[in-house]
Amino acid sequence: MEGEIRNFVIVWVSVYASLIYCYFIGEILQKGFTRFMAILPIVFLFLFLPLNLHSMHLGGATAFFIAWLANFKLLLYAAGKGPLSAEPSISLLRFLVVACLPIKIQQNRSRETSIKKQKSSVNYAVKALLLAMAVRSVDYGEQMHPKVILCVYSLIIYLSLELMLAVTGFLPRLLLGVELEAQFDEPYLSSSLQDFWGRRWNIMASNILRPTVYEPALWASSRVMSRKWAPIPAIFGTFVVSALMHELMFYYLGRVRPTWEITAFFLLHGGSLAAEVLLKKMLTGSRRLPRLISGPLTVAFVMATGFWLFFPQLLRCKADVRAFEEYAAVGGFLKKVVGMASKALNETRG
Repeated sequence: MEGEIRNFVIVWVSVYASLIYCYFIGEILQKGFTRFMAILPIVFLFLFLPLNLHSMHLGGATAFFIAWLANFKLLLYAAGKGPLSAEPSISLLRFLVVACLPIKIQQNRSRETSIKKQKSSVNYAVKALLLAMAVRSVDYGEQMHPKVILCVYSLIIYLSLELMLAVTGFLPRLLLGVELEAQFDEPYLSSSLQDFWGRRWNIMASNILRPTVYEPALWASSRVMSRKWAPIPAIFGTFVVSALMHELMFYYLGRVRPTWEITAFFLLHGGSLAAEVLLKKMLTGSRRLPRLISGPLTVAFVMATGFWLFFPQLLRCKADVRAFEEYAAVGGFLKKVVGMASKALNETRG
């Protein structure tokens, strides 16, 4: 574990050094092809750096933050678009934080936002408790039905991602003094696939795919078909890119050859979401399913297809075993630290 932490530090020192270079490239070069060519080596470097890490949490988070999010943000930055180009005179500190972390700064802060923030503290506390209970319940996995275990794993994945992204955003909030948008919005309350993927699940990934893939694809498709139907191929194209990026993330996690079930999962959802949007355009409001029915159907569809295509790939790369080993290692480390602190305190009193 000590070697992994050392590699983690080296990787992130390299990331920040590379982003400082990109920041000053942006100050010197105008947006366009020249800036793109100057940034392109950093994009390739960010694809390579996660290969130096092997843990689920440090390696997985780093791969998502830099190989996917940071790279897409840098490509937008080369074109003068995206969150790194939102402010004409962005500071170096804000550039570094926004580039490499899964955060989006809220432009308009209101009293309603502050109220939501106060509620979210309790929300996160409850979810942390649920995560601890879910992790503890895995010890009794031999007594559970396999489908129940998959439900527990899905709960652990959701809660771990939401809490990890919330903790990740805590330091930037302190450093920059700004309010950040939440990365999850209670996805189990989704009323449709469009609601789930576009507004509730991993919102940062949706926000970065929209300008990098969906909007260019929408522009291209609108050249050959009417504006009304142009979103359909754009939606499917976005899920194709998302599928490939998820395959890459799974490779970083397991270092095993892809079997393309993850791609099948996202292509299935891309086609289903495109069909859903198509039906919404064809049907009037009174002919659509009520939320009371569409909500449970959406969650059931996501979970059923996840059990079929998504979760088996996590088990294939032993994500569950490795994650719990890391939880145990962290618990042992904290127990050791508390023991040493207690011993030192007793010696001081003596």
